[in-house]
Amino acid sequence: MAMAILSKSSSARIRSRWLDFGLAVSVCLGAVEPGRTTPFTPSDDHQVLERLPAKTSSADLLILRRARAALTNDPENLQTSLRLARDYIAKSRAESDPRYLGYAQATLAPWWDSPDPPVDILVLRATIRQSNHDFDNALADLAKALKADPANGQAWLTRATILQVLGEYDDAKRACLPLWRLASELITVTCASSIASLSGEAARSYELLDRTLERNFNAAASERLWALTVLAEIAVRLGRDTEAESYFRRALALELRDGYLLGAYADFLLDHDRPTEVTDLLKDETRVDGLLLRVTLAEKSLRPQPAAFTAHGSALRERFAASRQRGDKVHRREEARFTLHLLNQPKEALRLAKENWTIQREPADARILLESALAAKDPASARPVMDSLEKNHLEDLELAKLASQFNTGFGVPPSGGRKPK
Repeated sequence: MAMAILSKSSSARIRSRWLDFGLAVSVCLGAVEPGRTTPFTPSDDHQVLERLPAKTSSADLLILRRARAALTNDPENLQTSLRLARDYIAKSRAESDPRYLGYAQATLAPWWDSPDPPVDILVLRATIRQSNHDFDNALADLAKALKADPANGQAWLTRATILQVLGEYDDAKRACLPLWRLASELITVTCASSIASLSGEAARSYELLDRTLERNFNAAASERLWALTVLAEIAVRLGRDTEAESYFRRALALELRDGYLLGAYADFLLDHDRPTEVTDLLKDETRVDGLLLRVTLAEKSLRPQPAAFTAHGSALRERFAASRQRGDKVHRREEARFTLHLLNQPKEALRLAKENWTIQREPADARILLESALAAKDPASARPVMDSLEKNHLEDLELAKLASQFNTGFGVPPSGGRKPK
């Protein structure tokens, strides 16, 4: 991973620039905790305040191989292990390839089962557990890390991310607050805006993040990629399709490989009946389950259907079966989509979507559960999602359309996902 480091002098420069800005985001976050608004001044010019994923290339792979070789001779070298594990995690995110998480875990083997490893190990172990949807243990690791090192920006950011996935938005917002003094302006506002946009502040979060991104045009490419992706997703939920496409394309133009971005843009294209663009975008990505699913969904819409459609469907069926045998619950959302839209088995899709909802509660998780409940004609199963959408005041055009179909005649009051203002 690349490292963004703030020195004492740069912290001082940022302090004055953020006064009015911090107040604006505090409105987005809600009440600011007492004592949490004072800018943080590092005690050491070399103190690391944030780590971000970097682009991987053939040169990066060579570095990975060299580091792995060095670690073979000295497997308990902490710094080499940390560096290699971070690089593996970055590559896993870029490629959407869980094998690299396994490599990262193996790299940390000397400390993996330790109840009290070094803070950096705790944070990386939490990151790997988060990626494997072991959220409870990830949060426990982060709690230990933050108790030992409250100024660990990566730990706060990872905690905020997990809590957002779980739909625990108030706690997620609180986890973003320390980033005001620990990370860059763009990282902090992206964190805050992403969460606030899911809890009744979509338009204001969108405008705030857009202004912040324009002001930070020289920020690291990895920071801009995250901000652009969040902006694109907020724009989608608000029904601002032209703006969403612009942000997606700007993110892709950074040429930082990112599996999540590819999947999000492919979903946008699928929703706008542009299957050929999906197959063009993802033609070389079929080794990744989630991206293969989107290719196959696109192929289903093409006339005539390509010869690969049947083979891709069979491959997905085999991959999901293997995942179930391993006890892997990471791809339940994707399997529910596959089961509903490609196998046309709404009751089984609903079972999978309900199981997935117990693990993660993002808008995409809400959507597949509502779609499956509608198809299965089982309105009672939609109630937990409808209640969540109403509680959090989520503004999402597509979810509002789905929620409206649960009319009183169908058995569920038309509450839930709000139409964007």
